[in-house]
Amino acid sequence: MGIFERYLTLWVALCIVVGVALGHVMPGFFGTVAAAEVAKVNLPVAVLIWLMIVPMLLKIDFGSLGQVREHWRGVGVTLFINWAVKPFSMALLGSFFIGHLFAPLLPAGQISSYIAGLILLAAAPCTAMVFVWSNLCEGEPHYTLSQVALNDVIMVFLFAPLVGLLLGVASISVPWGTLLLSVLLYIVVPVIVAQLWRKALLRSGRASFERVMRMLQPLSLVALLATLVLLFGFQGEQIVRQPLVIAILAVPILVQVYLNAGLAYWLSRRFGVAWCVAAPAALIGASNFFELAVAAAISLFGLDSGAALATVVGVLVEVPVMLSVVRIVKATRGWYEAGAGKAATALEARQ
Repeated sequence: MGIFERYLTLWVALCIVVGVALGHVMPGFFGTVAAAEVAKVNLPVAVLIWLMIVPMLLKIDFGSLGQVREHWRGVGVTLFINWAVKPFSMALLGSFFIGHLFAPLLPAGQISSYIAGLILLAAAPCTAMVFVWSNLCEGEPHYTLSQVALNDVIMVFLFAPLVGLLLGVASISVPWGTLLLSVLLYIVVPVIVAQLWRKALLRSGRASFERVMRMLQPLSLVALLATLVLLFGFQGEQIVRQPLVIAILAVPILVQVYLNAGLAYWLSRRFGVAWCVAAPAALIGASNFFELAVAAAISLFGLDSGAALATVVGVLVEVPVMLSVVRIVKATRGWYEAGAGKAATALEARQ
């Protein structure tokens, strides 16, 4: 991991401090930024989010989808966790922790917005940092690439209806026009642009592609941090009044990460999936595409919303939590392989 990725939590914490301070010192500037909207899309934030998302999507090779067949059991486990478990479990966890258990400690007018932000965070599986986590746990690279590519294709079609369903179940008004515009702006168009750019770069050779990727990676993270400064500039007053909000929002996120990582890991073991596939399967099942979540929350609910704050908390906890999952799956490799070997033998016998 580079220095930016390794210390992402520290940079986010600094952005909180800087953003809150600037929000007090320069309220006029932040008001001007908030007013720069077209069709409910904040233009400065949209530019920053594109700078975040497009470099990450450049890494995805949709030609790898053909390799899905080689690891179909691991792919099946991760698809089940990503699309049938994680969004729904987060809706339940958010309703329980934010809507009930900690509700007296939170501003009443923002509770539904916080829950919406948590749902947005869980509705899209991670596409970029997963490559880092998979590499750290010596995961099968072809499985990771093919799984991420498949998730991106599914996300184009399922993100909007899934978010709409879960927000409706949570009794949160769904601005469908804005939601569909967010999918178009932050999923469909970036995917197309990134793939066209990727093909153009690869025509110049793999070395040229890698050189551009190295140049873009810091830009992507700087854009993320700049977006966070803007968010916390708008959220400053609320955070100062309610300093426990960030810690409270982290609770359902932490529970969700360990729940889904553990379930993916256990299911992989039961189905006899090789550890080199099960390890990244657990990580893909647990992590979130927080860049998309931040973009959608801003578009749907605004820069100063509880939903935007909730998605930012996901960024804050991402690195230390996912590194702990990496450590757990590596430490339990012996236990995993003993059980997976027996399961694979049993499955072969049945066939």
